[in-house]
Amino acid sequence: MLRIGVDVGGTFTDFTLLDETSGAVRFFKVESTPSDPSEAIENGLAQMLATFGLEASRVGYLGHGTTVATNIVIERRGARTGLVTTRGFRDVLELGRQARPSIYDYRVAKPPPLVPREHRMDVQERIGPEGETLTPLDDASLEAAVAALRDAGIESVAICFLHSYRQPEHERRARAAVERLMPGAFVSVSSEILPEFREFERMSTTVVNAFVGPKMGRYLERFRSRVRGIGIPVEPYTVHSNGGLMSPETARACPVRSCVSGPAAGVVGAVEIGRVAGFPNLITFDVGGTSTDVSLIHGHAPLYTSNRMVAGYPVKTPMLDIQVIGAGGGSIAAIDDAGALKVGPRSAGADPGPVAYGKGGTEPTITDANLCLGRLDAGALLGGRMRVDMEAARAVVRERIAKPLGLSLEAAALGIIQIANANMSRAIRSVSVERGYDLGEFALCAFGGAGPLHATEVAVECGIPTVLAPREPGTLCARGILLSDISSDYVRSHFADAGQESWLGMLGLFDEMTREADAWLVREGVPPARRRFKRIIDARYVGQNFEVKVDGDGLGPDDLATVAERFHEAHAREYGYALRDRALELVTCRLQAIGEVPKAPQARVEGGPSLAAAEIGRRRMYVDGTHGWMDAVVYQRERLPVGTAFAGPAVVNEMSSTTLIFPGQTAQIDAWGNLIVRIGR
Repeated sequence: MLRIGVDVGGTFTDFTLLDETSGAVRFFKVESTPSDPSEAIENGLAQMLATFGLEASRVGYLGHGTTVATNIVIERRGARTGLVTTRGFRDVLELGRQARPSIYDYRVAKPPPLVPREHRMDVQERIGPEGETLTPLDDASLEAAVAALRDAGIESVAICFLHSYRQPEHERRARAAVERLMPGAFVSVSSEILPEFREFERMSTTVVNAFVGPKMGRYLERFRSRVRGIGIPVEPYTVHSNGGLMSPETARACPVRSCVSGPAAGVVGAVEIGRVAGFPNLITFDVGGTSTDVSLIHGHAPLYTSNRMVAGYPVKTPMLDIQVIGAGGGSIAAIDDAGALKVGPRSAGADPGPVAYGKGGTEPTITDANLCLGRLDAGALLGGRMRVDMEAARAVVRERIAKPLGLSLEAAALGIIQIANANMSRAIRSVSVERGYDLGEFALCAFGGAGPLHATEVAVECGIPTVLAPREPGTLCARGILLSDISSDYVRSHFADAGQESWLGMLGLFDEMTREADAWLVREGVPPARRRFKRIIDARYVGQNFEVKVDGDGLGPDDLATVAERFHEAHAREYGYALRDRALELVTCRLQAIGEVPKAPQARVEGGPSLAAAEIGRRRMYVDGTHGWMDAVVYQRERLPVGTAFAGPAVVNEMSSTTLIFPGQTAQIDAWGNLIVRIGR
């Protein structure tokens, strides 16, 4: 059987294929098609299978990570959406929280609500905070609201009533009314999407889900059709933002859960690579064509969050804690109105892409700057399948950046790289140093097409002693999909002081969610031996506004004291102190259901016979203002011998990426094919 992972990026679409019969792992990469990402998937799958001489009918598993949902929100090109909510609360979506994007800058505005006011309908009903019915749902006002949305041409409806997480009956009746009066409309219900308190975040998440739902559904249907068209017989899974996998049905109903789909798979892959290579603490550094994604792994465990902004809109759903900035190979360099050089967040993406790609790009990018400095080989991209125009890159950097600033070509190109590296370093510090972690205890796991290209300089700037670049780093997100399990998250709000009675009530909710989750795993076809459940408790000191997550696994009726101790430890880790004499409040219980799937094995590599056999040439590479141009040895990665160290300056080429080793740095391949670079002082 063949297992395939696919990651759709802004510039390239990456593939990893595992042949379970032979154990061989193969990697492939094609240019993305932003107008319809499923087109690049179809092209890449067909080309990859043909290249390796494999039959499509042998594919028994296909999983993919995608940024389709995120891009729909960023570009605000989702469905025409309406909202049905409790009377008097339709403006919650626009009022939001008091916090502003930049409190002292009046020019910075919040994004407009995804549902304009005329399409936000309130109906007569009211549920109290304990789940009691204060005002019965008025069917006449409900039907009038739904009819108004229908007449306005609305194609997707979000339903969010006050305190429906306690009692969802009114929302269920509203769903039935929409399905009856607006057949074919997409319906997003808050008690199903996010049965949790804080009405603004719940409403925002439900609206985002409704906004992206119809287009995401059409994309998934095109994807499914294209996969079947080339003879692949299985249904494709989608990566959940928490690093697990969703079935096609779940992805269609809850597309908001895929907002950091692709990057999450990369973190899952990095965890496994770090485990095998002996690096329990990693900073993941995923640099693609459009963005840089960074996250922290401590003790082989990634960090999670349930709060995130997607293009300025709050999305509250469990996901890996990934910081994203607009810095990638396609990020555009320009001179601003004040005469200063800026890099990103605008990107040339895949179309037209960097000027050197010859597809109509006219503005200099980070990729063009790397070509100008000899850091990228013009004939090595995609293993030589993609040629680039070196002279076009030099010309655009010279005309757009160097001449206006009175700089040499090398100084201008190096300036572009240094600004990009500084932006990347700030993102790394935001997930590490700013949370109390010592970067000297971490390795930088560099992947994505441009991750290893920048990693060794970024590591120097951040004080990270080691860089780990896995095999074919440009395809690690696709590889991570083959290491992901099926998973789904369940949540119940539960407000109470931390007493024995409230603790028993929370355990009852966990049991209820476990039964619901187990039924879901049965429907997904997961055998009992492969089902796992992870419990998380949100708790806080009485008087606090926000919660700390506490490990709830292995706790029974007599373990309330253990809950308190785990909370104090978690609070001290996150905030630097604990108030052990302060009373606690239990707020929310969360359950993650996991269905384990067979994983792509981490195979040892043989490597080449010697460094000399791996050397494929030498070329001039501009290092920095001190060293200038230097002769660098160019190695082909798969030919490097295991365990043999070599010093910089050197360049390591492979199909999906390029790794730079600078003077004073040493590198070697480990037994698993990872390139380990020691930065030194």
